[in-house]
Amino acid sequence: MPSPNTAVSGTSPPTHTPVRPTRPTPPAPALPKSDRPARPGRRPAPRVPRGVRRAAGPVGLLAVWFLGSTTGVLPESVLASPIDVVRRAVDLTATGELPQAIAASGRRAAIGFLIGAAVALALSLTAGLFRLGEDVIDASMGMFRAIPWVGLIPLFIVWFGIDETPKIALVALGVTYPLYFNVYGGIRSADAQLIEAGRMAGLGRIGLIRYVILPSALPGALVGLRYALSTAWLALVFAEQVNADAGIGYLMSNAQQYFQTDVIVLCLAVYAALGLLCDFAVRLLSRRLLAWRASFDGEGA
Repeated sequence: MPSPNTAVSGTSPPTHTPVRPTRPTPPAPALPKSDRPARPGRRPAPRVPRGVRRAAGPVGLLAVWFLGSTTGVLPESVLASPIDVVRRAVDLTATGELPQAIAASGRRAAIGFLIGAAVALALSLTAGLFRLGEDVIDASMGMFRAIPWVGLIPLFIVWFGIDETPKIALVALGVTYPLYFNVYGGIRSADAQLIEAGRMAGLGRIGLIRYVILPSALPGALVGLRYALSTAWLALVFAEQVNADAGIGYLMSNAQQYFQTDVIVLCLAVYAALGLLCDFAVRLLSRRLLAWRASFDGEGA
């Protein structure tokens, strides 16, 4: 009789396959609301164009202004209504005063900007590319920047008289500082590894400046250009208050004497529109010149 531990002839002992423990399947990550599939039967919310969203702020301010004027919260002696401002704009345009004022102010701003931009570029390139230039120029520019350029108007009148020269000089001075510091900072923020790679590729000093340093400084230069253009119009507001016989500031100064709030608001709106137009032009220029540069464009719709 075979023992219980002896296998019967022709049969094999049963084998037991070990059962491996199964790991629990982790739950699927929750999708953000923007990536979740829409529920059946529900249409996605329509996207509002960016142009409409950008215009929502100014249109809202105009609506509040109009309601305040019509309800009497803003008296005419304090702030003229938008309708009165539009009427005065039509009248001044018909007589030719407003176009002539815009042309005179635009000429001053353009000449002052060109002078200030030329000085700023020369100083920033010298200080950014050469250590000796940095030692001589940068400390002086930092010192002069602390002086309020509006406070230099009396000194400019003493130096240049009361003609067009002090007005243009004030605009040029206001343009110089933001453009200088942004271009200088852009040059000094160039990647040292890219410069070393350019040297290993055989680029000389001129090649490094043209193909590495200046493209790296271009974003900062365009930001400085936006600041400089806005500062040019801001400086012009102060400059045209000093013995001006033409320009937007001349209209504003005369309106102040006769308490014409509609003309004052109109002149401020013209300044704002001209500054916004220059800023829009620089934004288009930035998109064209920086098309090679991948940058963050915001999130969401």
